[in-house]
Amino acid sequence: MTSPVGPVPIDRSSPVPLYFQLAQYLERAIEAGEIGQGDRLDNELQLAAQLGLSRPTVRRAIQYLVEKGLLVRKRGVGTSVVHAKVRRGVELTSLYDDLARSGQRPTTKVLFNRVEPANRAVAAALGLTEGTPVIALERLRYALDEPIALMRNYLVKSVTGLTTETLEQTGLYELIRADGIRLHAAVQSIGARVAAGPEARLLGETKRAPVLTMERTVYDDHGDAIEYGSHIYRASRYYFEQSLLAR
Repeated sequence: MTSPVGPVPIDRSSPVPLYFQLAQYLERAIEAGEIGQGDRLDNELQLAAQLGLSRPTVRRAIQYLVEKGLLVRKRGVGTSVVHAKVRRGVELTSLYDDLARSGQRPTTKVLFNRVEPANRAVAAALGLTEGTPVIALERLRYALDEPIALMRNYLVKSVTGLTTETLEQTGLYELIRADGIRLHAAVQSIGARVAAGPEARLLGETKRAPVLTMERTVYDDHGDAIEYGSHIYRASRYYFEQSLLAR
C-alpha cells in the first residue's frame, strides 16, 4: 500500500533545515499511525514534486529516518515503514499502560514468577538483608506482536491476584494498586549497554545489539520500598522522552 504524504507544513523562513522539518513531520505521522507499518512512500521524485522540495532534500529526510530505523529501502520495492519507535515519558507509569494508550497492542510472556532470595543488588535497592525472600518476575513485553522489553521485577511482599495469567493480561502496577497499595514515588536510573546473547535472542536482536536500561525502585505512600525493576529495551524500537524547564 502506498501512503500519501502531505500537505507538509514547511517553514522556509525557519532556521531548521528543510530536510529535518520533513523528517520530523514523517516521524510524527508514523508514530500517530497516519502512515502505518508496511506502508510505502511515493518515490523521491514524486514526493519532491508533491511537496515543492528538491530531490536532495527529500532524499536526505528519508535517509535520516532510515538511519533511525523507521523506514527501510528495498530495491524494486521502494521505501516503506518498518515500525514506529515507542516514545515513553520519564514518569511513574506502567509500560503496559503506556503501550495500550499509544495503540501498540501490548502483550506479555511471563518467563518466571517465583519466590527467591534477594541478591546483593536487589536487597540494596529494597532496603533488605541479602537472602531475604522476594517475589521475582521476568517478563517479555511485546508491542504490535514484536518483542520490545525484557523486564525483571522484585517485590517485597505478595500481591493478591499476582499470577502468571493476570500478568499476561495487565500491567504490574495495576495489580499492585488493585491490592490497595498506593504508589507514591520512585528513584530511577537510565543507561545503555550491549545485549548479552540470551537477551538478544529473546528481543529478536543481533548479539551485542545496543539496548537501553532502566532500574527503578518504587516507594509507597508510607515511604517503604515495595518494588525494584531492572529492565532492558530495544534501542531500535524504544526511547525515553523528558521535558525540561529553564530556571
